[in-house]
Amino acid sequence: MAGLWWVLFWISVVVVAVVTAFLVAAARRRRAGLDREEDIDTRPVPWGDRFVVLAGVVVPGGILAGTFVVSLGVLDDLADPPAEAALEVEVVGHNWWWEVRYPNGAVTANEIRIPVGETVELALPTADVIHSFWVPELQVKKDHIPGSDNRLWVVAERAGRFRGQCAEFCGLQHAHMEFQVEALPRAEFEDWLEREAEPATEPATGRTREGSELFAASSCAGCHAIRGTSADGDLGPDLTHLASRETIGAGLIPLTTGNLADFIANPQDDKPGVSMPPTELTPREVEAVAAYLMELE
Repeated sequence: MAGLWWVLFWISVVVVAVVTAFLVAAARRRRAGLDREEDIDTRPVPWGDRFVVLAGVVVPGGILAGTFVVSLGVLDDLADPPAEAALEVEVVGHNWWWEVRYPNGAVTANEIRIPVGETVELALPTADVIHSFWVPELQVKKDHIPGSDNRLWVVAERAGRFRGQCAEFCGLQHAHMEFQVEALPRAEFEDWLEREAEPATEPATGRTREGSELFAASSCAGCHAIRGTSADGDLGPDLTHLASRETIGAGLIPLTTGNLADFIANPQDDKPGVSMPPTELTPREVEAVAAYLMELE
């Protein structure tokens, strides 16, 4: 894709340079005629028709045909992964966040981890409208379309983080539908995947036990799941290991206890239109729930 982009870029540079040169020449010619108070010669140029056909039809046609042939090769390379997939991950598009499911039962949101240097196949369903999965440094865009089994392969050639974004307008908070792909060495990835599949830890203090009980008794448990507890909602992100994530709201704000408490109290302040309603909990109860969730690493 980068090679094709550079080909198109340099073709465009040449076209802009040639057109600009003609414009400058025409302006200077007219200026010179006006300075001499001469009438501009408007008689047809003998070779003008041939030039128009050459510059306006033949050359653009050749460029389009050539880039089409080159793009066919690129599409062919993108169609088949370089190796058999070592891992399949399901990434479900929601309004407006990403649900990430692994074969061993691990579930997370908005943060995808993959092993370095290995082919990973992504299944891309959607829970509602059309979304588009796009990580510019790893692959081209691929749409999540209702009723379609769309798939995409990615290979991260180096360890690190790669920013992703929904590339299909999907509603009010489309711009706030970010995700991160983090590539880890195989051993680190295996350790993370094993931890991510474990149930939530038990509350460690009286304050967080109170938060756990409030969470289970409130509407929170009807929308969110925390594996190992009675909370089994599926409308919002799985919160089993929420504290291990770096942001909330699909990359909207950093994950801190204060930000989390504010988001629980009224998410509409940060992300208007999101499905999560303001909470019915008191400020003290919100703080207890936030403290409990920040223990879930």
